[in-house]
Amino acid sequence: MVLRMSRLMLKTLRDAPADAETASHKLLVRAGYVRRSSAGMWTWLPLGKRVLDNVARVVREEMEAIGGQEVLLPALLPREQYAATGRADEYGDLLFRLTDRKGADYVLGPTHEEVFTQLVKDQCTSYKDLPLTLFQIQTKYRDEARPRSGVLRGREFQMKDAYSFDTDDEGLAASYRLHRQAYIRIFERLGFDFRVVSAVSGAMGGSASEEFLAPAAAGEDTFADCPACDYAANTEAVTFTAAPGDAAAVEHRPVEELDTPDTPTIEALAAHLGVPASATLKNLLVTVDGEITAVGVPGDREVDLGKLAEHLAPAAVALVTAEDFADRPDLVRGYVGPQGLGIRYLADPRIAPGTAWVTGANKPGRHAANVVCGRDFTVDRYLDVVTVRAGDPCPRCGTGLRLDRAIEIGHIFQLGRKYSDVFRFDVLGRDGKPVRVTMGSYGIGVSRAVAALAEQTADGAGLCWPAEVAPADVHVIAAGKAVQTALAEEAAAALHAAGLRVLLDDRPSLSPGVKFTDAELIGVPTLLTAGRRAADAVVELKDRRTGTRQDLPLPEALSLLTPPH
Repeated sequence: MVLRMSRLMLKTLRDAPADAETASHKLLVRAGYVRRSSAGMWTWLPLGKRVLDNVARVVREEMEAIGGQEVLLPALLPREQYAATGRADEYGDLLFRLTDRKGADYVLGPTHEEVFTQLVKDQCTSYKDLPLTLFQIQTKYRDEARPRSGVLRGREFQMKDAYSFDTDDEGLAASYRLHRQAYIRIFERLGFDFRVVSAVSGAMGGSASEEFLAPAAAGEDTFADCPACDYAANTEAVTFTAAPGDAAAVEHRPVEELDTPDTPTIEALAAHLGVPASATLKNLLVTVDGEITAVGVPGDREVDLGKLAEHLAPAAVALVTAEDFADRPDLVRGYVGPQGLGIRYLADPRIAPGTAWVTGANKPGRHAANVVCGRDFTVDRYLDVVTVRAGDPCPRCGTGLRLDRAIEIGHIFQLGRKYSDVFRFDVLGRDGKPVRVTMGSYGIGVSRAVAALAEQTADGAGLCWPAEVAPADVHVIAAGKAVQTALAEEAAAALHAAGLRVLLDDRPSLSPGVKFTDAELIGVPTLLTAGRRAADAVVELKDRRTGTRQDLPLPEALSLLTPPH
């Protein structure tokens, strides 16, 4: 049927919501695609639901093309399943928790690794049942502390999650490659500009993982790429290896204690001493499973807590609190140094043996110069934990890296046996002996993809959808007069008969200017207007994405728009 705007539940807005910061948030609300229900919760209106369903359709088609079988699991899940893998604690406050009338504990699923593992364990008992890929497109839940950016970061969102099950690592690698190629096809069909980057696994666990990122100013992820080679990675996954040198052979002066009052920050210290921040040693105190630990990095760098947590997983990492300091009077806030510290000391590889630093003297208002790694303090473990900066050397070729913002739209993981080990998921192997199953996990943010596409493709006038996801193929506009309305009706009927999805603006009481403004805002790829030359059966075709226009007799316009049989 033709979607008539005279009957469509659609209310466009001239102004964006006061709390809207990103383009997608502003435009999806203004164009009548979504409406806020409560903090982080969104209602998908008729046009928005069409776009959401189109994204899901493309995802579903490509997943089925690689042999994926669709299922639908509950969103309400027993907490014990997440407790068994430790993810109930790892997710922390992000996990929605509730208790039923009998006192049993439940969660609203953020992802479904545990449940899928138990489902397949119940159904598959032999190597003959594998390999297997299952997927679902389902609503997920995360209790975001600050839901923002519209549907980009909500507390309820639609996601496709898929899981592969194989009997060996070679099979897992093959399943991973299949999904990787399927994701490339999905994002190409959806019309994304995207990058595939190395990533860390985080709470998901497993070994290899890659993110699919859509570069956009509204992105909350930062990724690095190399202009000289094909290296690209989420900044948390960029690695640094200290270059070999002769620092250990350099003779250094003895440690010198300095009077440095009111210099608890690196900036204050560097200004007071007249030295660059890079000559100082910053020591961040964290707790690792409750144990206070120091992390040393050059003073001009920041500790990437995501990297640190990834290195130390599954241990819980948190910044120290005032209470932690109160229990340790030997730790002087703002003046901590690694020499004689008495706690575990982790350091970035740049803190190499033989390098000398200005650092805290473990006394209020005092610092120490010529503190040498290997002579005056030792490092218990080296970890690459600094935040990546533009210009840092590419780990592959050494060229300076570029940094850009992006929206994560997909993530694939080689989980391995993390979940099958917990649930003791074995199948009978070819030799009659038990074989532990190995898994992959593959996610796409379906609702997030809608917002990400809006971010990438919108222009100053409004949304500008790629053809594959648009709510209609052609937006037909009747300028208002009877002859114009009749021609628009004729065009809409012919386009619909040819199999195209048609949005018809037949609203009788609106001016042509309002209709044209709404058409630009709504963002259907092709606009067909029955306007000033309707009496001659001539219509205007406009490509919404390029802005090109042409006046054509209606039969010629229909021939151009309708696919040949």
